[in-house]
Amino acid sequence: MTEDLPSVSIVTPSYNQASFLEETILSVLSQDYPKLEYIVIDGGSTDGSVDIIRKYADHLTYWTSEPDKGQCHAINKGFKRATGDILAWLNSDDRYRPAALRRVASFFTSCPGVVFGNGDVNYVDHEGCFVQRIWALRPTRFITSNLGAHCWPQQGCFWRHSAYTRVGGIDSSLRFCMDRDLFIRLAGSGRGRRIPGPPLADFRIHDQAKSSTILDVARQEGEALQAKYGSPHVRPRKHLLRFLWWCWRQPNRLRGTLHRHFGWEV
Repeated sequence: MTEDLPSVSIVTPSYNQASFLEETILSVLSQDYPKLEYIVIDGGSTDGSVDIIRKYADHLTYWTSEPDKGQCHAINKGFKRATGDILAWLNSDDRYRPAALRRVASFFTSCPGVVFGNGDVNYVDHEGCFVQRIWALRPTRFITSNLGAHCWPQQGCFWRHSAYTRVGGIDSSLRFCMDRDLFIRLAGSGRGRRIPGPPLADFRIHDQAKSSTILDVARQEGEALQAKYGSPHVRPRKHLLRFLWWCWRQPNRLRGTLHRHFGWEV
């Protein structure tokens, strides 16, 4: 029944992504999830993005287009308006897979003690064509804090509003690793689990994506997070950490084999 479903708030930060924005918005609205808040925060785009947002304004909970201080600032602005039980953000060049939000809602309903969930995601190219599947791993704060390795693609991550408030939200001083920083804190605040089943979202790779343009910032911020959250007694033991990371990844290898040979989704 609808009244038993958790409410879900999705925030989309956007700036001059008109070529992808409509597809992103439609991927959220077409979820047909009855308790959805959808908030779009545009940074004052000049490429026609605002016309696209206005086209769907009647279906949005809130939207604005004004200069801001970047992606983190936009996401924070959106979450300050969000009231949903479950939160996530979806960048304006990515998209959700069909029925993703119902699966997420079912997961959190069936796992009341879990505060952070992450699911599989597809890499897609500029045109939206499938490239590769990212097999998500159950969150591990220990390995990520000390080694930096993780497999919790942001597009497939969802968390409880109460946990987000408890850990203090997004660190707006970060430009690239704000998701890793948030997820480390969420994983430390309560139980985290992988959301089973097929991919929840598509992660678009293109020349203008942040993952292609500021990798030096990603490296610097990643090292800073290890220094902040990791243990000075554990971090130097790279061989041990890499072995633990190898062990942690073995269930994904099995999942990939079962899917490849039998089409199973687990």
